Amino acid sequence: MSLIECKNINRYFGEGNNRVHVLKDVSLSIEKGDFVAIIGQSGSGKSTLMNILGCLDTASSGSYTIDGIETAQMSADELAALRRKRFGFIFQKYNLLGAMSARDNVALPSVYAGTGPAERSRRADNILSDLGLKGKENNKPSELSGGQQQRVSIARALMNGGEIILADEPTGALDTESGENVMEIIHNLHEQGHTVILVTHDPKIAARANRIIEISDGKIINDTSKNTDIPSGNVNSIAEKTSWLFFKDQFLESFRMSVQAIMAHKMRSLLTMLGIIIGIASVVSIVALGKGSQEKILEEINAIGTNTISIYPGSGFGDRRARRIRTLTIQDATAIGRQSYIDSTTPMTASGGTLTYRNMNLSAQLYGAGEQYFDVRGIKLAKGRFYDADDVKQNNQVVVIDYNTENKLFADGTDPLGKIIFFRKRPLRIIGVTEQDDSPFGDNESLQMWAPYTTVLNQITGQRYISSITVKLKDNANAQAAENSLTELLTARHGTRDFFMQNSDSIKQTVESTTETMTLLISSIALISLIVGGIGVMNIMLVSVTERTKEIGIRMAIGARQSNILQQFLIEAVLICLIGGLTGVLFSFAISVLFNHFVTDFAMAFSTMSIVAAVSCSTIIGVIFGFMPARRASRLNPIDALAHD
Repeated sequence: MSLIECKNINRYFGEGNNRVHVLKDVSLSIEKGDFVAIIGQSGSGKSTLMNILGCLDTASSGSYTIDGIETAQMSADELAALRRKRFGFIFQKYNLLGAMSARDNVALPSVYAGTGPAERSRRADNILSDLGLKGKENNKPSELSGGQQQRVSIARALMNGGEIILADEPTGALDTESGENVMEIIHNLHEQGHTVILVTHDPKIAARANRIIEISDGKIINDTSKNTDIPSGNVNSIAEKTSWLFFKDQFLESFRMSVQAIMAHKMRSLLTMLGIIIGIASVVSIVALGKGSQEKILEEINAIGTNTISIYPGSGFGDRRARRIRTLTIQDATAIGRQSYIDSTTPMTASGGTLTYRNMNLSAQLYGAGEQYFDVRGIKLAKGRFYDADDVKQNNQVVVIDYNTENKLFADGTDPLGKIIFFRKRPLRIIGVTEQDDSPFGDNESLQMWAPYTTVLNQITGQRYISSITVKLKDNANAQAAENSLTELLTARHGTRDFFMQNSDSIKQTVESTTETMTLLISSIALISLIVGGIGVMNIMLVSVTERTKEIGIRMAIGARQSNILQQFLIEAVLICLIGGLTGVLFSFAISVLFNHFVTDFAMAFSTMSIVAAVSCSTIIGVIFGFMPARRASRLNPIDALAHD
């Protein structure tokens, strides 16, 4: 049985009126170990025939078998396997990958065969040494002469065994001396048992073959052999590996080649990343701004009391009748304090009046509250002490003043502690001074003081009612349920609902909801920029596929599967997006450094979740928008890709 057998091969190009019949009922057989030259003028169909023999192209009709195996119904990957295992290609223009060294170019076919890195490097070095290229293993193609590049091409053809050598005008781009050296190498390969099929238009080169097939206008017009007794060649292909290590190695090699491609086109890769960098930096920075502002606002809310409920007379803020409602009492506060979900209660009364110290008379506000008021409201002490439960119980005439009052009364730097002041002609001894309140909720203009509510009610105002009650809930209490329960309790005690409540938890939830909504809105806008960046990646990758069509053809010719091409370009797209995403995160960190340096009101607060989500998003964009270009690359016809300039 012949190694290669073609029966009635026809090949058409084009459609309709533009259809061209290139090969016309070509039939031939080639024995194992033969040296065949296919000769003919340009346009005769000889290169088309060689492409079909090498499984780079398929016949429009007819039968083509290798060792009795029909190729017509083979899938793209099955044809790639044939090229990888049995064929070695020597091209007129060498078709080496410029970004790779001589060693890597030679070793590339064995990458797709699953050979380990150490083994394929050793084999590639040995073949290069046998072809007189020892010491040139690390040279790029641009650093080699034409003759040296063609020898690298021959070494690549032998890497997986090269049982059948297909040489397409191997000396066409070489000077006479280099051409002779190449033909000598090809002749030696034939003597070693390789089946050689040489395509040329030069009769002198064809004369070195054992068999000459002349083709004209798509038909074989002459077929002569010098010797019909051909010794059977004995060239073995390297065994392919298909264990899980094979798939791991394929992925790592695709990853390495993707990195090489990115580094070989640094500026294009950077411009491709730009949209992703801007999008990711925008998303992360906006979320950080939103989180930072939210934390600042919540900090201010904490300063006026967290997990608290304030109870006031009337129907709401601005109710003109509130001053006439006097049903809120100390007894209400006591009843509230007995509830299981209450941590503490603080009755509150307020009185405005004249503050006198020595010869100064000022308008001030005195608040009567319980000893827990300062803790509930988050008021901090600058000096002295707060009044305690004994002060409240014994109606002690003590007072805590704020920062503004100290500045007004003791501008000369006198220590206010222990000094006696008069409010509405009643003496009060200063025992503490609070810190300045810089929060938006603070009052930096009015003079404020705090005294035990018992002292204010019994010794200053003489009132039996209070202006408000501040309730602090236990940590495990549900704020909304507590508010409902307190409403029922006070309504039952008063006989009507003549009060309203302000729940700090509701304020907190409103702030959180508002900031989250704004962050989501602005992040959605930033997400649009990410999608635009993804489309940019897709467009650049499509351009990259077009630019690297010939590279894809070379890889397919030496045995790359469609999955190898798909994997390489997909990894490249994902890497570009991932690197762009990480760069965007770093860029947002740089933005935060500048922002936090110039803005002191609040700091950008980064969320680990937002960073992970942003980088994950960039990776997903790489997969989604990189898939179509990668799929397009994997489905290219090998011969069309090789013909692309």
